[in-house]
Amino acid sequence: MPSPTDEQTAAVDAFKTGHHLVLQAGAGTGKTSTLNLLALGTQRRGRYIAFNKDIARDAAARFPRTVLCRTAHATAYASVGHRFTHRLNSPRQPAWKSGLALGITRAVRIGNHEVSHRTLSHTVLRTVTRYCQSSDRSLAQQHVPQLRGLGTAAEQAQLCAVVLPFAVKAWNDLQNPDQGAVRFEHDHYLKLWALTEPTIDADFVLLDEAQDTNAVLEQVFVAQRSHAQLVMVGDSAQAIYGWRGARDVMTGFEATPLTLTRSFRFGPLLAEQANRWLELAGAPIRLTGTDSIATEVGKVASPDAVLCRTNIGAMREVMSLLAGGHRVALDRGGQALSALALAARDLKEGRRTSHPELVLFVSWGELQDYAAYDPAGSDLQPFVDLIDSHGPDAILAAVDELTDEKHADVVVSTAHKAKGREWSAVRIADDFPPPKDTDQHDAQGRPIAEPVNDADARLAYVAITRARRQLDLGGLSWINNYPSGTLCSPASPSDIGVSLSDSRGSDGCM
Repeated sequence: MPSPTDEQTAAVDAFKTGHHLVLQAGAGTGKTSTLNLLALGTQRRGRYIAFNKDIARDAAARFPRTVLCRTAHATAYASVGHRFTHRLNSPRQPAWKSGLALGITRAVRIGNHEVSHRTLSHTVLRTVTRYCQSSDRSLAQQHVPQLRGLGTAAEQAQLCAVVLPFAVKAWNDLQNPDQGAVRFEHDHYLKLWALTEPTIDADFVLLDEAQDTNAVLEQVFVAQRSHAQLVMVGDSAQAIYGWRGARDVMTGFEATPLTLTRSFRFGPLLAEQANRWLELAGAPIRLTGTDSIATEVGKVASPDAVLCRTNIGAMREVMSLLAGGHRVALDRGGQALSALALAARDLKEGRRTSHPELVLFVSWGELQDYAAYDPAGSDLQPFVDLIDSHGPDAILAAVDELTDEKHADVVVSTAHKAKGREWSAVRIADDFPPPKDTDQHDAQGRPIAEPVNDADARLAYVAITRARRQLDLGGLSWINNYPSGTLCSPASPSDIGVSLSDSRGSDGCM
């Protein structure tokens, strides 16, 4: 890396004052290198908390020995989790077996729906997971996830009344380090650690990827401010995991604000594209590209990666590329898509499915009607269309044809899964919908669209900044028709539509 920029030098100087810091670091701006500079400038003992194990391992090789680099889970494991090693290594088992051990033995009637004991068991375990990702000290109604199809407040209240007692029983089971009926997971000991109100033994604590911090880790981190200097670093514009319990803790943290805005990943042309989305997202920074990096924005015939908004969009890209004779890799495999295809096959053959998004549907026809006519089901329409066009078996066959990235011509990924990665040439897939039209028109009589949703703008920003040399805007090209904060809607690409985002994660279908 070249000599420190003025912004990096300013961060080092501010760190020496001992004040708490919030460092907004845009895509490719060298945030880890900057944190390393902070650590090298002091003999104090530090703790670096990373988002995942690979980042922590990389930091450990670069940071001085005075800084211990770990993930939050590794920190919690060293304190509390090691007592549960026996349970962590226990065999996996289906949720319904855990439910049986908790006393969930029969279905319940909620509204017009029969909720099976299997669905109840899965919902109980999801309730515990949501609690573990929160800062709450006890289980409550807000931790019970909604089931697709239970549309009224009364039905949700009834579900809570059934689920919560079993969730409390499950959580009590999980606090026994020696034995229990519920499979013990890493999030469980993280929550147990947080409940002890731990003190991190360090003079300063560096929290990386702070925009993706969930409430339980935020609670632990902020509690250290009375005895340690705290530094949050991340990019508020990359806060795309709200559905998973994460929230951008940077904007509300009382500290000295600093920025890193020069990207070492790409040149000025791509920085200009990124800044369009940063403005729409209301982000606090704008990027400057590196002049010596040649970047092109235009059509890319042979991309290294195709980035999609949804899992269903990714499946469409996979099938198209396979049909064209390409060797295709799908980031993190096709397990989620296989599960959806198997669920569709069950419904089409008249069987109920255990898929958490589709458990309350009794037939494929019922799901088709829900997607077509119920506003709450519109995000399922791309999934229904894909199955109706190709059938479950074709999707399962396509997943079987996938190769590993080392031997692939092209990687297909959702933008969520691509976060933290980069490729030389990137094409954006066609499942990023433009804003919907309003009832207003411009001077030429064209309909004016709604403002761009800030969550969509952040996801677009993440997607386009994965490119180093070449970017094909593809399904985000509608931004070129977005002057001065309003979108004058042209004819939209035929395959852009409302899609269920990958952001639904484990609580969603796609």
